[in-house]
Amino acid sequence: MKISCIQMDMQLGAVEENFAHAAALVRAAVDADQPDVVVLPETWNTGFFPQDLASCADRDGERTKAVFSALAKELNVNIVCGSVANQRADGFYNTAYVFDRAGAVVAEYDKTHLFTPSGENGRFRPGAHTCRFTLDGISCGLIICYEIRFPELARAMALAGTELLFVVAQWPESRIMHLETLARARAIENQMFLALCNSVGAAGETRCGGHSAIIDPMGEQRFI
Repeated sequence: MKISCIQMDMQLGAVEENFAHAAALVRAAVDADQPDVVVLPETWNTGFFPQDLASCADRDGERTKAVFSALAKELNVNIVCGSVANQRADGFYNTAYVFDRAGAVVAEYDKTHLFTPSGENGRFRPGAHTCRFTLDGISCGLIICYEIRFPELARAMALAGTELLFVVAQWPESRIMHLETLARARAIENQMFLALCNSVGAAGETRCGGHSAIIDPMGEQRFI
């Protein structure tokens, strides 16, 4: 399986620009590399996170599903669509979506471990389940950013047969060594492949650090 991780630099709260930029980057990745899977980072639709979520969050993921379902089908590519700020009737969620080559939504996951130091838990509601799905016959799982610090999530998925773990993030440059170390550890301890997609650029006052990577079960990696 060939994977392209897109280190997107999104604009805080600029939904129109972010959707257009994300779709263009997916097209460019497919055109340049012909990957089997394209991966986007965390909360690419709004950044992490604007003050007025109600004005810019997706509504039940409707726009994300419409745009990227069609794009996956058109390009015949699997899209791990990072996560988006998502509004439902009972509140806001940090929600990841995964689309297969036919454009079907094969996974929808709400971040379960919210990043309390930034106040994410005060803005978003937590999810209640782990995320497993199949792409091109490979058993996959997904976690979002801060959740890589909780080894039980990856371990539970590994014990259930997950072979490839996707990690989508907006991880700060100041703690990038933690991300590199944790990503390698999750791959080694669970003997699974890991695809990490972290954003770059500024998210409000925080600068994200990139260093996306594909890591094998022996911990061999190439950080970008």
